[in-house]
Amino acid sequence: MTRGPKHHFFGYYDKCPWDATGRRLLAMEVDFAGRQPEPGEEIALGTVDLRDGDRFVPFARTAAWCWQQGTMLQWLPDAPGGRVIYNAIDGGRFVSVVRDLDSGATRILPLPIYALSPDGRRAVTLEFARVHRTRPGYGYQGIPEIAPDDPAPETSGIWAMDLRDGSHRLIVTLARLAAHAPRDEFRGAIHWVNHLQSSTDGSRFLFLHRWRKPSGGRWTRLYTANPDGSDLRLLLDHDLVSHFDWRDPKTILAWARHPKAGDRFYLIADSAIGDGDGRLDVFADGVLTQDGHCNYSPDRKWVLCDTYPDGKERKRALIIVRVADAKRFDIGRFHSPPEIDGPARCDLHPRWNRDGTQVCFDSAHEPTRQMYIVDVSGIVRGT
Repeated sequence: MTRGPKHHFFGYYDKCPWDATGRRLLAMEVDFAGRQPEPGEEIALGTVDLRDGDRFVPFARTAAWCWQQGTMLQWLPDAPGGRVIYNAIDGGRFVSVVRDLDSGATRILPLPIYALSPDGRRAVTLEFARVHRTRPGYGYQGIPEIAPDDPAPETSGIWAMDLRDGSHRLIVTLARLAAHAPRDEFRGAIHWVNHLQSSTDGSRFLFLHRWRKPSGGRWTRLYTANPDGSDLRLLLDHDLVSHFDWRDPKTILAWARHPKAGDRFYLIADSAIGDGDGRLDVFADGVLTQDGHCNYSPDRKWVLCDTYPDGKERKRALIIVRVADAKRFDIGRFHSPPEIDGPARCDLHPRWNRDGTQVCFDSAHEPTRQMYIVDVSGIVRGT
């Protein structure tokens, strides 16, 4: 859907780049690939007109972006045909910008956004400068950290923001997470949060609490909470939780580790017990055998996923699985150039269109990093 010589991508797998009409596809454009951006280095934001020769139409630029998740560019849920939101730098701080693509009108909110509620009225967010240091490729440069010398500060963590008036407050602190059911690995470790996502009805949100030591090693917990940070529940505490998606308001699909079954995709109940060993069931055992970016189709009948590069060929698989019987359909395999790796790597990050008949993904298997669409209607409607 995009072409060189410039590089194009959308970002993460948990957002839909299509507008409500299916005509415009959100995209980002940049002159380079294979390295981290320098502080202040901007990226162009635009739409791809799928009914006019896949023409890229820019509408803004921003220096608040990363390779793995872009600038959190997305359609606002209450206006998916005309208004978008994305992160930017303004007045020496990270902010978010609401933009009407038809009129050009913009409105600046005082915090950047990470995950939106399904109704588009609220956002939860985190400290992108801290994530840049602790997990390069997922945070932003250009603004100093709040408390870089504190391993778990009271002044950083997760914020909630009202998108209507910009009011916001810190709802879960890193200090609170570090004090909750502490583990031996906490000693000498730096803490942060990442990968926030609202539940399908907006009643809860989930996030990953991570920590690492200067000498090496990284651990992850899975938490959920109410939108105001109350009723904090520790669902998994077995060292590893990776990619995930909400199946419904009470169930999460995630690649995780459990001592009874090892590393698998699990269906995890958002249980009020919250003891770190929540109720779970293995999903698609023997079918999805490795970690990948998983997300449900709009009708929840299919799971879309990808893989990391395999051995010598360095190919990433694009897969959909039918939920009813765990039948797997392999859509394609795409080469991952070894020179585009690390924080600047190009994962497929596949995402569904709004009716679940097409899939958009990013790939660097051709000379430049570009966005692609594959039609899967013959599978999802024919089986």
